[in-house]
Amino acid sequence: MAENVTFRRAVVGEAEAIADMWLRSRAASVPAIPPPVHTDDEVRRHFAEILVPKRETWIAEAASGEIVGVLVLHDAWLDQLYIDPAWTGRGIGSRLLELAKIRRPEGLDLWAFQANGGALAFYERHGFIEVDSTDDDNEEGAPDVRYEWRSPSDPSATS
Repeated sequence: MAENVTFRRAVVGEAEAIADMWLRSRAASVPAIPPPVHTDDEVRRHFAEILVPKRETWIAEAASGEIVGVLVLHDAWLDQLYIDPAWTGRGIGSRLLELAKIRRPEGLDLWAFQANGGALAFYERHGFIEVDSTDDDNEEGAPDVRYEWRSPSDPSATS
């Protein structure tokens, strides 16, 4: 499973490789999720200028040095969680999500596309509960669901 993968903070010099993995993951997920609305170069620039240097960005790295997953945290938000399509089903997403919970023990919020049944089931398996939804309040204009996770030891936890 994820035993041959290491998890660490990303560095700016890896932004393009991280963005390319993100683009592969998004492309493989269509039509379950809408295609990106930004060009590949805009996505690469966003990772290089915003996500890696200004957000808490973690990567999953295979023994070969290949970046096979990314997790981006911004305040209490799980902003990005994507796994290279060739590496799905190996527990990498679960390990990154556990890392997010450790990094944000007070709780996490995220948005997921309503059409992405696999992602919705994944988050629910990991203790996230649906707290809101929209019809099209995102760049892609697609229905989405807001989830939150609160630590079971948190007395204000909603689950």
